[in-house]
Amino acid sequence: MRKAVAGVAVGLALAVGVPVSWELTRPPATAGTPVAQALEATGPPAPSSSGAAAPAPAVETRDAAPAAVPRAPAPVRVTVPARGVEAPLDPMGVAGDGQMALPGDVGRVGWYRFGPVPGEAGSAVLAGHVDDREQGLGALAPLRTAEAGDEVLVTDDAGTTSRWRVTSRELITKQQLPLDALFSREGPPRLVLVTCGGPFLPEYRSYRDNVVVVAEPLR
Repeated sequence: MRKAVAGVAVGLALAVGVPVSWELTRPPATAGTPVAQALEATGPPAPSSSGAAAPAPAVETRDAAPAAVPRAPAPVRVTVPARGVEAPLDPMGVAGDGQMALPGDVGRVGWYRFGPVPGEAGSAVLAGHVDDREQGLGALAPLRTAEAGDEVLVTDDAGTTSRWRVTSRELITKQQLPLDALFSREGPPRLVLVTCGGPFLPEYRSYRDNVVVVAEPLR
């Protein structure tokens, strides 16, 4: 299954009875550049909409059988040393309600397996629950204090670790998440980490916002 990007939500709702104590002291809502700016694609320009016909490409002959494209090794662990984040990564897809599926264990983090592998073009999305009434704080709860310049390490199943630098952290109302940009498969490689944040809404048994952190690869 390959879900359309526009149809994937990141509600990250979790049925908790009361907000845990970390929500009582809130950090500033943003750090670094705005998320929308950090997610701007800088790849090839989009096709012109002027109506002018583009030059016809040269005809190329090739084998009719599609060539197998090797996939990069899957990510298996994420670490943010400055924030005390260290968690295994599970490949996740789309839940029945259209949201990105997440591990039931709040100590684990999901990687959106229908999107890019970290290091490929576009946004590699890592997401997890912020807390649970019985399990306590989630692995990504410390993201609320992430600062621009923090290092993020992602290790793949081949044992290779890539290094990333946080450029943006922002608290965004779930209904206003820029989903197309968050799940983009175009533009430079980006790492996007998401968890819940903001005020707890008892009537929805969830948090109002998402904490979104964007990081770029360190060369």
